[in-house]
Amino acid sequence: MNGLLARSVLVAGLAGLLFGFDTAVIAGVTQDISHVFALSPSRLGFTVSIALWGTLVGALAAGMPGDRFGARDCLKAMALMYVVSSVGCAFAPSWPLFLVFRVIGGLAIGGSSVLAPVYISEVSPAKRRGMLVGLFQIFIVSGILIAYCSNYFIGQAHLGALEWRAKLLAPAGPAAAVLALLYSIPNSPRWLAGKARDHEALSVLRAIGASEPEAELAAIDAAAGHDAANAGLRLSLRLHARPIFLVVAIALFNQLAGINAILYYLNQIFGYAGFGKVSSDLQSIAIGATNLLFTLIAMSVIDRAGRKPLLLIGSVGMAVCLAAAGLILSGFGAKALLLPVLIGFIAFFAFSQGAVIWVYISEVFPSGVRSRGQSIGCATHWGANAVISWVFPLIAVRAHGAPFGLFAVMMVAQFFVVLFLFPETRGVRLEDMAQTLSRSPA
Repeated sequence: MNGLLARSVLVAGLAGLLFGFDTAVIAGVTQDISHVFALSPSRLGFTVSIALWGTLVGALAAGMPGDRFGARDCLKAMALMYVVSSVGCAFAPSWPLFLVFRVIGGLAIGGSSVLAPVYISEVSPAKRRGMLVGLFQIFIVSGILIAYCSNYFIGQAHLGALEWRAKLLAPAGPAAAVLALLYSIPNSPRWLAGKARDHEALSVLRAIGASEPEAELAAIDAAAGHDAANAGLRLSLRLHARPIFLVVAIALFNQLAGINAILYYLNQIFGYAGFGKVSSDLQSIAIGATNLLFTLIAMSVIDRAGRKPLLLIGSVGMAVCLAAAGLILSGFGAKALLLPVLIGFIAFFAFSQGAVIWVYISEVFPSGVRSRGQSIGCATHWGANAVISWVFPLIAVRAHGAPFGLFAVMMVAQFFVVLFLFPETRGVRLEDMAQTLSRSPA
């Protein structure tokens, strides 16, 4: 890769770091905000999940402005919203205001989960697209790990009543830095071509090192013309039924694995097993480090092994680990085994669903409706996340292992859906994806 392509991918990928940081930082303050705002388990679940309802709205709303104004410029607005949310949550004087700023953060997460992968997929060469879009997931899990480390070290500073506010303020600095960096990268050449700005698109293709920029621009224009002629640049259930099914399915299964519910309530889960606060914080760091390590491993093979094999391997591994965690939390195993079992779950998730979801969702729609198609997948992801995260503490407080049994069953179902219904998209140029989806899964 040349310098501009590398910088463009990395800067857009940093939206994933903000995504992960803002998502996971709440895990370190759930007990504090429960005390400060006198929250019942139901209100705590609502407080955690309300950001996800904002995320759902952000994902649904991002597609149209993304297609109109370009992913890069919309990401600038997302970065600013991360700053506002972090500062607002840290200094919120009341529970209602805290909820307002949580929603703003959710809007930013939802918007960036749509637009950052779209931007990266549109600047990436086909043979490296899986790895490059996968950098978004690497930054997400890096952000999660940074959040856990930040929570731990701020906790060791003995700030007393200010501790939870300091933890929530921590993401504001990285968000401001990403906002500044977004001014150093170009618009996507595919978006520029879609706006009849071919001269600028060709210039960007040359600048990011496309091997045959004129031929690539011609292919982009031809695909855009085909989309316009057949769909009027509208997302249609009739014309796009297959990609819509694929993104909805992969997004639902991503959340039905229980990943975000587990990450949000990690300290409570360890608390159910008898671990103290400091021990829980340290074990959260181990979980975050595993997540990052196995995401890196997955990114190194996704463009060689393909998307489908990773999903199949992960389905089996996650089902086994989730079933084991459910048994342990139900009293049928040594609680000391909970950490290795959860580490195993995270490893299989990171190697499969975590690595594949943003790549797959960003690949399967035609260029003219890609942002809106991405919105459907992301909205499904965040809607399911909100519901599961709201309900999880209500069920887990009564039957600690029950949610894990349900998650395990869902991973068995995922195995068969992927095996029989998902096509392989490895190495397929975006403009040729429709032909791939018209064939039987391979």
